[in-house]
Amino acid sequence: MMHIQGSLSTLILFLSLSFSFAQQASKAPNIILIITDDQGYGDLGATGNPHINTPTIDAFAAESVRFTNFYVSPVCAPTRASLMTGRYSLRTGVRDTYNGGAMMAESEITIAELLKSKDYATGIFGKWHLGDNYPMRPSDQGFDESVIHLSGGMGQVGDFTTYYQGNRSYFDPVLWHNNEQESYAGYCSDIFANEAINFIEKNKDKPFFTYLSFNAPHTPLQVPDEYYQKYKNIDPTAGFGKDGKPFYPMSEKDKEDARRVYAMVENIDDNLNKLFRKLEELGIDDNTVVIFMTDNGPQQQRYLAGLKGLKSSTYQGGIRAPFFIRYPEGFKGNKDISTLTAHLDVLPTLADIVGFEVPTDRKIDGHSMLPLIKGENTEASDRSYFAYWTRKYPELYQNISIQKSGWKLVGNTDYNSEIEKFDLFNLNEDPYEQHNIVAKNSAKAKELKSEMDAIYIDLINEENQKTPAVIQIGNPAENPTILNRNDASGERGMWAQEDIFGYWNVSVEPGLYDIRVKFVKPVPPQGKMTIETSNYANIAFDKSSGPVDILEMKGVNLQEIKGQLVPFYEVKGQRYFPFWIELTKK
Repeated sequence: MMHIQGSLSTLILFLSLSFSFAQQASKAPNIILIITDDQGYGDLGATGNPHINTPTIDAFAAESVRFTNFYVSPVCAPTRASLMTGRYSLRTGVRDTYNGGAMMAESEITIAELLKSKDYATGIFGKWHLGDNYPMRPSDQGFDESVIHLSGGMGQVGDFTTYYQGNRSYFDPVLWHNNEQESYAGYCSDIFANEAINFIEKNKDKPFFTYLSFNAPHTPLQVPDEYYQKYKNIDPTAGFGKDGKPFYPMSEKDKEDARRVYAMVENIDDNLNKLFRKLEELGIDDNTVVIFMTDNGPQQQRYLAGLKGLKSSTYQGGIRAPFFIRYPEGFKGNKDISTLTAHLDVLPTLADIVGFEVPTDRKIDGHSMLPLIKGENTEASDRSYFAYWTRKYPELYQNISIQKSGWKLVGNTDYNSEIEKFDLFNLNEDPYEQHNIVAKNSAKAKELKSEMDAIYIDLINEENQKTPAVIQIGNPAENPTILNRNDASGERGMWAQEDIFGYWNVSVEPGLYDIRVKFVKPVPPQGKMTIETSNYANIAFDKSSGPVDILEMKGVNLQEIKGQLVPFYEVKGQRYFPFWIELTKK
């Protein structure tokens, strides 16, 4: 009897283990999306740079499917909006990196939301840059866990918890953990990677989506000294210009910036080594889709594998990016694909891999890359890719481009210019954009311009462009609300200036509010604080005897509005725009 019971127990254990293994084998793939900030196409050993040490990323690239003709937007927030939605950023309401143009409409559907509907745990670690207030925060757009900085970069005016740290803003920062301020110890890239690893460990038994969005090597170029010491004596210009690829001159400042950037990238490489080792330790590396990419070209001149242009430019150096994808259980790696692809394609590709539905109630501009990976016939080679960027709003034919079937048209000219004022390149013959051939190929240029015009008109007439996103004030999901400089609209180029006109687009729940107004630096006393909302204003007279940097207005009765909140402090004819405003609904 005991023998039978023992055999039965062994059978039950065997069946249980078999079920567990089968369940694990059938588990949906994990997804890790890694993006770095302002890392150019040439800032990797894998793309030909002999001065930078990136063994982890280089080895990962060697194991991956490498898309060698992959494009992003010229600047940060537009790339991130397209990456999250599969749509041109202008469709989402994102048109800039600040000036109120980096707020993505709450109606947009993100990768995180789609994966969450498939029971994925979702987490973001690092840079979001698509709106810092409700309803545009990561937690409002599908992320269960978030450890982020605000605005476009740590140490920038919008990230008010690190701004005053100056040259230490990347060290021991106050970050936002699930929408609450929290102090962290260490260097920012280490923190974001460690938090991502902790999230993966916690969710190893269920499918997870980890968005590891490093803010490095974006300015300010701060890096632990142990990394800087490895590069402080290198000459970043050495060894280039002899292989037929253009190499553009570097100033002494460019050289020093390159040393710091390379140090920051090596730190990222070390952090990715820790992450990849954790996947192996947990036994989930084969069932994990890992993507590595960058968000735009470099901000400073350095090695770019011959490409022309930097961050913000629609020439190749501003928009061409490395893209590596590895999924051992899904497809073989170590191959190059040269078909035109873009950040727009990431969402449809993940939908194809995981099996979730791409939204059908809106225009999705991207295409799945999975057929290309599998070597199936595709019409993707006939697609076009549109790129643009100007500060605040699109400006017709300024910093705008379209490419298709190896041809590329670039506009940096007037709204009514003749076709001869554009640049036309045949990228198949001239990948470094050295020879403008528009004079001999005006018919092709006009053909491309016609499509460029159609896309431009389509995008600027999107509802999310005509009706900008608004910050909801007084909503229980975020109380208090702190309005920061990054999401303020107003004069072009608004940054840390004091005497400048600005406002926030808001929707206000009616009620009594306590309001705190912070200035960039102390302002003279005995002035008048005015907060205009729609068709009325609340004012308060400062009674301080000396300079103040925070003014308080308690029990302010705000009416229900949807429009502009315009604040200004005035004293002796001088106006001051706030650094931030905190509104607490009582």
